[in-house]
Amino acid sequence: MSDKKDDEAGTSTPSVAAAAAPAPAPRPSTYAPMGALRDEECANLLALVSTVSRPLEDAVADFLARVPPDRRLRFGTSISFVLEDKMMLQPAERLVAFAILHQGYSSQLANPFLPLLINAACDETSEEAEQAFLQLLLSSTNGDNIEVLKQSAVAYLNGSDYASQVFLPREQLEKQCSYDAARPLPFSSNFRDATVRSTIPDPDVLQSFGSSSELSSIIPNRDDMVATLLQQTSLKGLPPQWIRPSPPRLEIFEGELQWLNIDNNHELLWDSTMCADTSRGAVIRDLVEQACKAPLALAQHEEITKYLRKDWKLVYHCGMTPQKLPDLVEHNPHIAVEVLSKLINSPDMDAYFDAIVHMDMSLHSMEVVNRLTTAVVLPPGFVHDYISNCIRSCEDIKDKYMQNRLVRLVCVFLQSLIRNRIIDDAWLCAVQDLFVEVQAFCIAFSRIREAVGLFRLLKSLE
Repeated sequence: MSDKKDDEAGTSTPSVAAAAAPAPAPRPSTYAPMGALRDEECANLLALVSTVSRPLEDAVADFLARVPPDRRLRFGTSISFVLEDKMMLQPAERLVAFAILHQGYSSQLANPFLPLLINAACDETSEEAEQAFLQLLLSSTNGDNIEVLKQSAVAYLNGSDYASQVFLPREQLEKQCSYDAARPLPFSSNFRDATVRSTIPDPDVLQSFGSSSELSSIIPNRDDMVATLLQQTSLKGLPPQWIRPSPPRLEIFEGELQWLNIDNNHELLWDSTMCADTSRGAVIRDLVEQACKAPLALAQHEEITKYLRKDWKLVYHCGMTPQKLPDLVEHNPHIAVEVLSKLINSPDMDAYFDAIVHMDMSLHSMEVVNRLTTAVVLPPGFVHDYISNCIRSCEDIKDKYMQNRLVRLVCVFLQSLIRNRIIDDAWLCAVQDLFVEVQAFCIAFSRIREAVGLFRLLKSLE
């Protein structure tokens, strides 16, 4: 019975994919995207890597249990960030971090952190125990049954088995991991290659942690410093600015028209409608107030549309505020599209975008966003945050029936954005973390037909 309802829910969303008539695209307003790592996630990261006395396989199991699939890439990126500087973590903590990066993606076809693991395994400046540990991980033929993971990081460092281990050359490691170093990385560019790291080690700071008494006073400060870096620093580094000089003027040929700056004395034109009777604005104000409380009749909807198309400035006198927008979207999504398309150049447009991002996800809110994408040019940051909010809403629902229904709605919505070229390969290159987040969403709900179709559509954009 539930499958039948799910199928009906998946086929009852043609209005989401329906495209409105194209209109001239006004200038989009700026929108600031949300942060990458939250406060509690930083605390979880530091707690995970500090479990040096427990078996490594337990630390990996904690990572898979604590971190949802859609957030694992961001966690892994943050872990790789702190691993780049050997002073941020202790030797035992580094082993836990490497085990998480390796085992967290062992069930997938490609590990995005494989180049980092191979480089660290072949880094001659690293500790011998760390190199031996990474060589064991990478050379294992069965990623789910590695004997070294049954030990704790402290026990492995205190042992002497790694002293007699023979290190494999880089070429052999890459062959065993099926990694082609000659293949260019996705989303690479000359600007990314020239990126400067966000953190630079201080040469005046000692390059060791010292005794255990010194370590107890260093670790709290270290944790605060790492949490601050993960929250306030760009993990991608500081890329160079793309400075493009203005091209020189072309030579003017004989007989060619030249630009003339003519001095004209213009007379002032007074707006005779100022301080005039605004009673006609009262009608649309009452209609919008009713639209925020209940669905309007077709005649009332056409009346609002007629007023706004006749004089679009009435949208500033209809009483609409960001606080009322969620109610208008839920009761009358078509009127919400008309109002927002006229408010696109308003200085308060960021507040309206923020209201849509933080409202409860529903069919009507996705319909409004989908119609807006074909009517105006939306800021990429807003589209990014709205899609992330939809994914989080699907994962937080406990009711399986409602979860399957919303997952299908989100998949149909994203397929509509891709087919209407709102999301294309160039846009995904600029927002790489969203591309991976949507792929992880599709994999997590691969039991649903629409999620499989969306995953195939994403693969076609690569």
